[in-house]
Amino acid sequence: MRSSNTCRELVFGLALALCGAAHAMDPNRAMSQYVRDRWGPNNGFPRGPVYAIAQSSDGYLWAGTQAGLVRFDGLEFQLIRDVPGMRNGESVLGLMPDRNGSLWIRLEGTLLRYRDGIFDKPAAPLIARMTALSQTKDGDLLVAMMEHGSVAYRENKLEKVTDTGGLPRSPVLAIAQTQDGSIWSGTRGAGLFRQRDGQTFPVSDGLRDPKINCLVADSNGDLWAGTDSGIVRWNGTQLVAVGAPSLGNLQVLALERDRDGNIWAGTDSRGLIRINGGGVSYLDPGEQPREAVTALFEDREGNLWVGSANGIERLRDSAFVTYSSAEGLPTDGSNPVFVGSDGRMWFSPVNGGLWWTKDGRHGVVSVGGLDRDVVYSIAGSDGELWLGRRRGGLTVLRTDVEPFTARTYTKADGLAQDNIFSVYQAHDGTVWAGTLTGGVSELSGERFTTYTTANGLLSNNVASILEGSDETMWFGTSGGLNAFSKGRWQGFTQKNGLPSDNIYCLLEDSTRVLWVGTAAGLASRSAGQFQIPKGVPALLREPILGMAEDKFGDLWIATAQHVLRVNREKLQRNRLEEGDLREFGTADGLRGVEGVRRNRSVIVDPKGQVWFSLDVGISVVDPARLARNTVPTIVHPQTILADGATVPMLQKARVPAGSKRITFGYAGLGLSAPELIRFRYRLDPYDAGWIDGGHLRDASYTNLSPGAYRFRVVASSPDGAWNSNEGVVNLEVAPLWWQTWEFRVAIGLSFVAAALALYRLRLREMAARLNLRFEERLAERTRIAQELHDTLLQGFISASMQVHVAADWLPDDSQAKPTLTRAMQLMRQVIDEGRNAVRGLRSSTSLSLDLAHAFSRVQNEIAPVARNGQQVEFRVIVDGQQMPLNPLLRDEVYRIGREALINAFRHANAKKIEVELKYSRRELRVLVRDNGCGIEPVVLKSGRDGHWGLSGMRGRAEQIGAHLHVYSSAALGTEIDLSVPGQVAFENQTRRRFGRFGKQEPVHKGKSE
Repeated sequence: MRSSNTCRELVFGLALALCGAAHAMDPNRAMSQYVRDRWGPNNGFPRGPVYAIAQSSDGYLWAGTQAGLVRFDGLEFQLIRDVPGMRNGESVLGLMPDRNGSLWIRLEGTLLRYRDGIFDKPAAPLIARMTALSQTKDGDLLVAMMEHGSVAYRENKLEKVTDTGGLPRSPVLAIAQTQDGSIWSGTRGAGLFRQRDGQTFPVSDGLRDPKINCLVADSNGDLWAGTDSGIVRWNGTQLVAVGAPSLGNLQVLALERDRDGNIWAGTDSRGLIRINGGGVSYLDPGEQPREAVTALFEDREGNLWVGSANGIERLRDSAFVTYSSAEGLPTDGSNPVFVGSDGRMWFSPVNGGLWWTKDGRHGVVSVGGLDRDVVYSIAGSDGELWLGRRRGGLTVLRTDVEPFTARTYTKADGLAQDNIFSVYQAHDGTVWAGTLTGGVSELSGERFTTYTTANGLLSNNVASILEGSDETMWFGTSGGLNAFSKGRWQGFTQKNGLPSDNIYCLLEDSTRVLWVGTAAGLASRSAGQFQIPKGVPALLREPILGMAEDKFGDLWIATAQHVLRVNREKLQRNRLEEGDLREFGTADGLRGVEGVRRNRSVIVDPKGQVWFSLDVGISVVDPARLARNTVPTIVHPQTILADGATVPMLQKARVPAGSKRITFGYAGLGLSAPELIRFRYRLDPYDAGWIDGGHLRDASYTNLSPGAYRFRVVASSPDGAWNSNEGVVNLEVAPLWWQTWEFRVAIGLSFVAAALALYRLRLREMAARLNLRFEERLAERTRIAQELHDTLLQGFISASMQVHVAADWLPDDSQAKPTLTRAMQLMRQVIDEGRNAVRGLRSSTSLSLDLAHAFSRVQNEIAPVARNGQQVEFRVIVDGQQMPLNPLLRDEVYRIGREALINAFRHANAKKIEVELKYSRRELRVLVRDNGCGIEPVVLKSGRDGHWGLSGMRGRAEQIGAHLHVYSSAALGTEIDLSVPGQVAFENQTRRRFGRFGKQEPVHKGKSE
């Protein structure tokens, strides 16, 4: 379906900008070397001829056929139905994109437009029958009218470009505009006409046939015309015939110019033809009749699409060119390969002989018996090749003279043995020949020196030889790796960090790092240490049969099962990321992917091309040309399925409530090799990061919670590079009734109400328990006070009276009188203290319920004057409306406040003391403040030894369910804050409860005695 408009326009503009840098059709490649893919009725393409092919700005390929409009996403063809303004099954006669991203669709009697996934009709109605579509030189739509000349569609309106003056009544079958602004019209039977500056000129000189089937303008200002009798080209002054005379016998039905300047022609009986500076080439050579080609189109990736009477074909320029039996070469299973600076490629078939090919020519070398032997290895330089043979020893072939000459060295000349597997020519001209079982021989100055295990070789089977930049000679053997320098041998095995002792190939890269290919993978040597790359894919742990480095610093590797390109720098630093390793296969032009175990089976030629000797043929790739394939893959979300049912792809898709499984289908529109495209996706806010979807084209989620989501998907290009353009789908999963926010709010409110009810019930229960405890304590205190008053105090009073009478009877000078006087004073003190205790026990009934009045009397009772003789400022403040208190709780509050005041008067040395009473429905607060010297931190924390003031106050507060906080500092004084919950403190507080129907009803509790 659709991604954002901005994304499409960006990609379309990028595609236009990169069309010259995309992987286009190589004009030097033989027609047989293009990769061909064909679709017909047997694999999803409708029957009937193809009239037109085009690509829309969102990346889809479109085909106009007799059966209707067909869309291709890289993997599947789909016949589009239910298009507004088009009957199902109606033939589509023409397709043309414009520079604004619209695709124009020509039907029998109308013109439709497709853009951003939407079909519509143009704003301005067409007033006459159309006969042909094309583009202006600026990229706008150009339309040929039956009776009104030509018009262009610019800025959402039709503008007349030419009229019919000077044109015959023959219908215009093809129209084009060249760079000079001329409008060219090709008619059905009246020839070719040029219109410029309001004038019409017939162009007939050189025209082979008056029926013009197709026109195409090139960037040089030339015009190419396909007729029923071949092709003619307007070169600015005249029409000239194109191609050999035999081409003039062909009916040309379609023309296309690609970005590399090739002209492609579709013919009626000889299939597809390519015309360039190299001449005329046929896709299917031979004289046999071919299927008629009716439509041609080059997409944004450089693929050529060919429409015919029974299907559609894709012609693409693959990464590799492969030479095998299809090109007439015996290369199905080759040995080594070598390319000289003259471009001549040398190779040895597995069955024997030595072949060469250059510029389409090839030959076989028979001198020196080379045609009767197998060549295992090729080395050397221009004009001189050194060949290691299976039975014939070491041969030097002179190629700078005709005919070639050869000289062969054998065991009789001092060679270790005649079975030579590897050959290497050092920079000083010394030739090294490694054998299968006899060690290695050095040829210097026509003299052989042989080295074996007796000299320090780890094995006499020498598979690979290399000279390092420091002139050290390296030898890969089946027993390990040897280094030979300044007459000294050194050996390296698995104990030194190699993955295997069986060495297959060697390479020193541009940074002088030695790479070693073994039977168990790859290793590198730098700073004297071997290192096996860590965290690499399993591909690089296969047997490494050949390696080469290109001019970009990448390594090209042939393994036992794969052909790879890898970022050398990141591989060495153990930092390979996705896209740093690319695997190539048959989709890239290879006919086999298995390497061969031969010395120098992977090489780089003087032009920078990389050559591979593989199990099927010899393949070559140009890394520079491969690097140009940078067209990004466009990704499109296409479908949403909820439990198998299709969800409409709207601006914000809505998934039905209760859907268990949601599946997103998407496509990556890379038309060259869609099977190589990989995907990543994520669902915001469900996924924390990107998920690797591999090559799969759908993603599923189960049991998604209701809410808004955003599905995002990105795709890689076939070479593994990830694109930043995203396909986006916004959707909302609808909730079930019990998942709606209204239901959840109702449930939440119910829980809050229940919690509040439980809380209030708990408070009532606590208040009832406290009231019961208060009443019990009140009764007990009243009883104790009565007994103290009736027994102990009355007894003390009676005793005091008797002592007083006795003292009166004694004379003033009696020695006993002072003792009795002290006894009377002590008894009076005890009686006063007893009365105070009884008063305290009975204060709940004797004191007023007014705490303010009770606190105001404390000063008069204990400290009318401060110790230093200065009067203390004391006041009681009441905030809020006073409410009656529970009697026993009132006594506890009074005792806590009284204790705080006593401490302030006696110990704070304050000039100002105040009590603040705050009444509210929620709580009763009592604050006692002074501006004295404060309480010492130690005393504040643990109290003073022998005193129970603070600890007693805290204990009383805890017993009545209150909170007590003490704040004190030497500079600001002390504040004691007592907070009592209203449910506990007040006697007549109004209770509320919920009535039957949710109405709040007041409930009053009776007043306690």
